[in-house]
Amino acid sequence: MSSLSQIVGRRDFIRGSSQLALSAVLAPWVARAATPTALVDEVTVISKQPEYYNGWSTVARRQNGDLWLAWSGGRESHVCPFGQVHTMVSRDEGASWSWPRVLLDGPIDNRDAGVLETQKGTLIVTTFSSLAYEEQFKSGKAFMRHTDKGWETDALSVERKAKWTAAHARSTDEKRSAELGEWCMRSSDGGLSWSSRIKTEVNSPHGPIALSDGRLFYAGKQLWTAERRVGVAESLDDGVTWKWLSEIPLRKGDMQAYHELHAVEAANGTLVVQIRNHNTEHKGWTLQTESTDGGRSWSEPHPICFGLPSHLLKLRDGRLLMTYGYRRKPYGNRARLSEDHGATWSEELVVSEDGADGDLGYPSTVELSGGAFLTVWYQSNPETRRAVLRQAKWRLG
Repeated sequence: MSSLSQIVGRRDFIRGSSQLALSAVLAPWVARAATPTALVDEVTVISKQPEYYNGWSTVARRQNGDLWLAWSGGRESHVCPFGQVHTMVSRDEGASWSWPRVLLDGPIDNRDAGVLETQKGTLIVTTFSSLAYEEQFKSGKAFMRHTDKGWETDALSVERKAKWTAAHARSTDEKRSAELGEWCMRSSDGGLSWSSRIKTEVNSPHGPIALSDGRLFYAGKQLWTAERRVGVAESLDDGVTWKWLSEIPLRKGDMQAYHELHAVEAANGTLVVQIRNHNTEHKGWTLQTESTDGGRSWSEPHPICFGLPSHLLKLRDGRLLMTYGYRRKPYGNRARLSEDHGATWSEELVVSEDGADGDLGYPSTVELSGGAFLTVWYQSNPETRRAVLRQAKWRLG
């Protein structure tokens, strides 16, 4: 995952009519048809433990109507050694949420959590483990504050260093490195009990999807291999085992700077994958690739819009919805609709725009029983150095 400075540092584009003209040239996949507005009925904070930094969540709707939410909780900051995988449940379409449950608390940082229900009713929660905090730990800057005189320590810095040192001491260098991986956990009893960790070949924040043919389909990136391939893994046994399926090609001129993918199966069977792009061309944009042969081969990625990363959802009426973080002023989250299986996308719908900075987003969305939507994302507060989970209930107007 990129540093916060990489996430926030984005080139501004001219808004209004000039922006439409530019996007028509750069992204012919964006339709010019009229787009309905997003009518936001309410925005609420749903974190039960705001004293922690809560990040990178995914919400899923089960066949029985329950909503499941998974995220990285128990954290001190965007990068730290304390990350755990948390979940909570809503049985009233987001009106209330259960107290968080810790599913995984490893000896190193557990980040980004995805969740889905398979056709068989199995719950799958995904995550990956990281040692990104080590650079800050070894430099000592994680425990200091920066002033006009440079990096200084205070009582809070001493306390923080003691916490990080104790967390780091939970394991040895060798065992910490062995903990790196991309994982999932399974529950076949509605979330009462969970399997041990299972390697998944790839990772992406919102995890895999269930296809109509029964396969579990995971578009993502290999994080801890020399190749760090970007592509697709699949499971033919309801998430018990995973194998590599295919690689997604690079766009002409791109280096391998593709991250944080998500997929959806359109109503016509096309598989659509969107990609967080950090190449020079369309940096900070979402790219898209398609497969018409079940994921064995892919089109060359093409740009969709500024903003990242995205979450994809097929609606009951067959349309596709993408929701994504918008990390330039006004910071927030946006959405677009496709009525032609992902071939073109509408102009943007604003779901939120009250963020203090670019440390927010990773929205995911479910369709509620009445046709409205519930979108969940994380959003930081620079003053408290913490982040909360927020949800918006909204509808198309």
